[in-house]
This record gives sequence, structure tokens and C-alpha cells, in this order.
Amino acid sequence: MPSRPIKQLYFSVKPNRGAGRQDALSHIEEAAVLSPINGKVVVVTGASRGIGKGIAEVFASSGAHVAVVARSADAATACADALKAAGGEAAPFVADVGDRRSMNDMASSVAAHYGGIEIVCANAGIFPSATLEDMSAQAWDDVLNTNARGALFTLQACLPWLKRAESGRVILTSSITGPVTGYPGWAHYAASKAAQLGFMRSAALELAPYQITINAVLPGNVMTEGLSDLGPDYIDRMSHAIPLKRLGSVKDIAWAALFLASREASFITGQTLIVDGGQTLPESLDAL
Repeated sequence: MPSRPIKQLYFSVKPNRGAGRQDALSHIEEAAVLSPINGKVVVVTGASRGIGKGIAEVFASSGAHVAVVARSADAATACADALKAAGGEAAPFVADVGDRRSMNDMASSVAAHYGGIEIVCANAGIFPSATLEDMSAQAWDDVLNTNARGALFTLQACLPWLKRAESGRVILTSSITGPVTGYPGWAHYAASKAAQLGFMRSAALELAPYQITINAVLPGNVMTEGLSDLGPDYIDRMSHAIPLKRLGSVKDIAWAALFLASREASFITGQTLIVDGGQTLPESLDAL
């Protein structure tokens, strides 16, 4: 084959019945693995850093118009400017996922700027550490309000425009912690992420009549600014607990979100996709 950049391809074999015994790959068609999302409007909450930033980068590089949503105007603007400098289309929007009015105002502003909303990546979340003995009611409420209630407010704010879209998509950033595993010090975080999935399954039934799908990506340990704050010892222990022997990248999660937002995922709703390098698979340490 001639030398050329590698593209995402699938191959369709068309045998030439009149040519006798020939190379079965003599007729190869190439096409994109996923349908293009050029011009699709995607809202990404918590988009100024970590997994949210990775999601924003992947969607922008794939041709989507990205609404970068963050609590900090400076952070949202910096992220949007970086996406545009890389050739993408993005605009910053300031909102707090725990505040219904703030989210409603954000969704209205995005729709006015881009003409609608077709994809929502409800990614914003917090994960402070606290033991059961030390956990205050306020700490519990802060995590549940941001992670679980924030997903509700995000969806509610964007829903009027998702209903008008040809095929709306909602992708939650959940976690293996809570739905699948546990970790000391993160009982409130685990509860919030498990709550997201219960919310998702019921929401999927209400959204189905509008051809809107809702699914969740469950990351394992991913290298983000927040994880870096936990120190090298934590990162080293986590890396050794993963069969692939590395932490995930934000792009690993973003590509999973892009698939769930695609036309090819149109018959998938109310489901979870674990992206953890095999972290949840071993029955014991002897398997590693």
C-alpha cells in the first residue's frame, strides 16, 4: 500500500467471484470507524482540568463545538483558548453544577451561542478524603451535591435542547469506586458515584422516547492534577495494582466518551463502560 498517515479504518471484503482464486483483500473499502461529529454542540462540565479537559480536547479535535464549563472564568477561558489554538472550536461558560439557576443560565447561553445542545458530558466532580470518624455532614453534602445532584442539574438544564436534537447523548463520568470497588477515606465519593448510576438507569427510561441515550464511563485510576496531589507513593501503589501496570490517561476516558456520543452507540443506553486497565479483574494479588 502507498505510504500515508494512518487513519481509523474498518475493512469490508468484497470477493471477486469471476477472478478465480485471488487475494481475499483485493477489494478494500475504507471508512471512518465512528461517524463524524463535526459541528455537534457538546457541553462538558468540569472541563478546565483533569478528565474534563481531556474530554474537551478529544471532542474539539474530532470537530465538535465544545462548551467549556467551569466554576472559574479564568480557567474556562484558558481551556477554550487552548482548544481554539489547536484548531478546534470552543467557548468558555461559567457555572456551578450544584446550583440549578447557574446551570439553567449556562445552558441557555450555550444554546444562544451555538444554536442548540446535542451532547452533554456531565463530568464535574470532587473527591476530598475523609475517614468515617472525621467525616462531617457538610463534607458528605458537598460531595453528594456536586457529584450526584450536579449530574441531575446538568441534565435538567440541557434537556430542552437535547429533546430538539436529532439524537441527544448524555455521558456521565462515574468511577469504579462505589459502583464496583471501595477505598478507605472515600465513602462519600463512593456513595455519590453509585448514586449516579441509579439515576442514570431510571433517566434512561424517561429519555428513551426522545431518542436520547444516557450512559456512564467508569474510570479507574487516571493521572490527573488531583491524583498527583496524592503523592508518588499512592501513584506507585496504584500502578502496581493495575494489570496493565500504568495509570490511565485522561484521553483514555475521553475516547470512551466519544464512542458513547457517536451514532454507532445509538442503541446503547443506561449502561456502564469500565475503563481501568483491568484494575477490577484480579481475584487476588497473586494474579498480578
